[in-house]
Amino acid sequence: MAMKLAVPAQVDFTEEVAEWIEAFDQIVVDEGPEQAAELIQVLRQRAREAGINTPGEIRTPYLNTIPKHDEVPYPGDRQMERKVEALIRWNAMAMVHGQNKKDAGIGGHISTYSSLATLLEVGFNHFFHAKYGDQPGDFVYFQGHASPGVYARAYLEGRLNDDHLKNFRHELREKPGLSSYPHPWLMPNFWRFPTVSMGIGPLNAIYQARFMRYLENRNLIEKTPRKVWAFVGDGETDEVETLGAISMASREKLDNLVFVVNCNLQRLDGPVRGNKRIIDELEGIFRGAGWNVIKVIWGSDWDALFERDHKGLLLKRMEECVDGEYQAFKAKGGAYVRKEFFGKYPELLELVSDMTDEQLARLHRGGHDSVKVYNAYKRAVEHRGGPTVILAKTVKGYGMGTTEARNAAHQEKKMTDDALTTFVKRFDIPVPEEAAKYGTPYKPADNAPEIQYLHERRKSLGGYMPHREVPEMNFKAPELDYFSEWTAGSKGRAVSTTMGFVSILRHLLKDPKIGKLIVPIVPDEGRTFGLESAIRQVGIYAAEGQKYKPHDVDMLLYYREEQDGQILEEGITEAGSMASFTAAGSAYSNYRVPAIPFYMYYSMFGFQRVGDMVWAFADSRGKGFLMAGTAGRTTMLGEGLQHQDGHSHVLMSAVPTCLSYDPAYVYELAVILQDGVRRMYHENEPVFYYITMYNEDYAMPEMPQTEGVREGIVRGIYKFKNAIKGKSDAHLFGSGPILNEAVRAQQILAEKYGVQTDVWSVTSYNELRREALSVERWNRLHPADAEKTPYIVQALKSAKGPIIAATDYMKAVPDQLSPWLGNRLVTLGTDGFGRSDNREHLRAHFEVNAESIVAATLSKLARDGKFDAKKAQAAFKELNVDTEKIDAARA
Repeated sequence: MAMKLAVPAQVDFTEEVAEWIEAFDQIVVDEGPEQAAELIQVLRQRAREAGINTPGEIRTPYLNTIPKHDEVPYPGDRQMERKVEALIRWNAMAMVHGQNKKDAGIGGHISTYSSLATLLEVGFNHFFHAKYGDQPGDFVYFQGHASPGVYARAYLEGRLNDDHLKNFRHELREKPGLSSYPHPWLMPNFWRFPTVSMGIGPLNAIYQARFMRYLENRNLIEKTPRKVWAFVGDGETDEVETLGAISMASREKLDNLVFVVNCNLQRLDGPVRGNKRIIDELEGIFRGAGWNVIKVIWGSDWDALFERDHKGLLLKRMEECVDGEYQAFKAKGGAYVRKEFFGKYPELLELVSDMTDEQLARLHRGGHDSVKVYNAYKRAVEHRGGPTVILAKTVKGYGMGTTEARNAAHQEKKMTDDALTTFVKRFDIPVPEEAAKYGTPYKPADNAPEIQYLHERRKSLGGYMPHREVPEMNFKAPELDYFSEWTAGSKGRAVSTTMGFVSILRHLLKDPKIGKLIVPIVPDEGRTFGLESAIRQVGIYAAEGQKYKPHDVDMLLYYREEQDGQILEEGITEAGSMASFTAAGSAYSNYRVPAIPFYMYYSMFGFQRVGDMVWAFADSRGKGFLMAGTAGRTTMLGEGLQHQDGHSHVLMSAVPTCLSYDPAYVYELAVILQDGVRRMYHENEPVFYYITMYNEDYAMPEMPQTEGVREGIVRGIYKFKNAIKGKSDAHLFGSGPILNEAVRAQQILAEKYGVQTDVWSVTSYNELRREALSVERWNRLHPADAEKTPYIVQALKSAKGPIIAATDYMKAVPDQLSPWLGNRLVTLGTDGFGRSDNREHLRAHFEVNAESIVAATLSKLARDGKFDAKKAQAAFKELNVDTEKIDAARA
């Protein structure tokens, strides 16, 4: 029979615990909270020394961080601010409501702003500085779905008129319209930051705050108290970009950064955390990452209940509930709250026995209480040593009657007549009866007290927001002869275009005029791209300098970090690097500093990871150079499927303001860089560049002195090499390192098969196509005028015969020119997955090597009746081209 182990008797520590608590309470009373906190810290340390594992405290009770007795009085006229907020709420709702009544399905969002209004208004009235003296002010990343509220405020300010509001989401009508969300491209004098693609706003805000410090530490802007405010939805925090970089913010001690998380407990279709509490979760995440966390959960009308609750039952009940229940408490009214929330404990029922159901229903959450919000913001801006996050609890659809706090709130576009009347009463909105009945925008007279108050508050904070401007820049781009060292070729020395670029970059960094404006950005691949010399030259930016002695300090090219370092080496984060590129690329507007960012990265990862951010960069009217290193499907030998890029030029062709180039030689690169600096910073064009670079070494030729070469490089094509002997029978297009394969093919065709060909360097298929489409459109719209000719057709006007285009990218890249080249064009490209091998075998596999170009040329000539078909067939064997192998696109 098995023996039963004795169970140790349980020791009752109740009395002892009570004594400890009593003693601790006495310390708090006698000595103060600081000493009490120090005692707890000492006890924790003693426990660790004794080998006792004490779990870290990553969340605090479900209460406001700032207790009532620590609050400061509200400095504004609360009655006047309530009137202003009520009018903005009305106009935001009326804008969306009215538009959907006359144009069903046009969309728009009411419920997000209804939850956010107080959080924004406290900021607009007391914290958001438009400028500090003559320096730029705070930056605010607005929640994208709350844009109607921002428009409604600008309407009261007189910055937008009735026509604007009537044309919300009508941007293509006869009157000026308003874009759906924050879009600087569409409203370049209003919005600064595109934010509605979830996660991008918070990530960009973090790196914007860091870039602000970078500019300050490099003495490019003055140090001011300016802040970066990011308004974030609680559901948005599920996007990995939102929280992915928060440790960087605390690591860099970005006390110029404030996150305001609008915790209305709902995402688009339901609760964010129905079975948990999102505020608890976020508090733990941010506190664990080293942020200063301020919770604004309960409004002032809860304070009296807390004071009367001597047993702590109210807090106990609050911590028993999950967000799904809190959503129901707001959706189902006061009687439900009395029964389901307070009714669990008789003492709590007694606590609210003197309150009506309507009063219970109106108990405020902290994010709708201006006093609570003001105190949180004040603490945030005064905090030093790190970033702050404010977790503000709100109600989605706040004040919207039957929609309030319900899952459908996000989709609400218009309200019933009864709901409009209720809305007006709920917020005591001073609108005329006619406006209340039909849901039309309303603005009091300019001399109305609330309008004057609104203007006074913004005047005291430096002006109106949001606002974007592009100051005049006295920027002189260097001429092409500035780059003569690189247009002269490498004199037979084998180098890569990447090394050529780094050499140009170092030269730019030394320039006394523009060198300080260069912002090199690299995601932990500086040595891969050969940046060691640049690191030694200008240093890597480190907010606190270099607090250690690097192990390679005795070497010439040691790893040097400086507080005023110029290189942003971001670590292994393409998203973070792209956020830095965005901050730098829009600095010409935001900081009045024409920063010139060069972001170097693996072409395969760089765009695939951050395609949405590249699109937002274009929306931001960003400028700069994306330098895609180790590019190409066959040039990046050995690495294989996940590294070899054959499609980035296809992807980049989708971005309207991106000019993409694939240079083969350093002189082409120099011409493109010079023209890019000129267009973006001298001519002030809102474009940016995507340029592929390679790690293949070969001799760089001198730039041909032929007329039109420079224009051809910039516009996309020029003749690189005439036929070896006599008139050409065909034309070979090449770009990047594959241009060398075309040159080799030209030699084979001439020597072995008596076929003469011209070789053309195609630096940008994308730009050729765009220009051709533009000309085609003009011709279509002007049938009575003489036709214009696309550049690709002009360039090839005397070039007869077939064209064989070989690229290290998908066939879709050259195929863009098919409408203008017809059946003359034969495309060879690298469709399919990459492989781990050397360049020789990779190019044979994808059929873009010289032998494959020769075979394609002979085959096309044979099909056109210009070459003997049997000889062409025999040539395949001579060239070792396997005609029966599987198509690389499917391999």
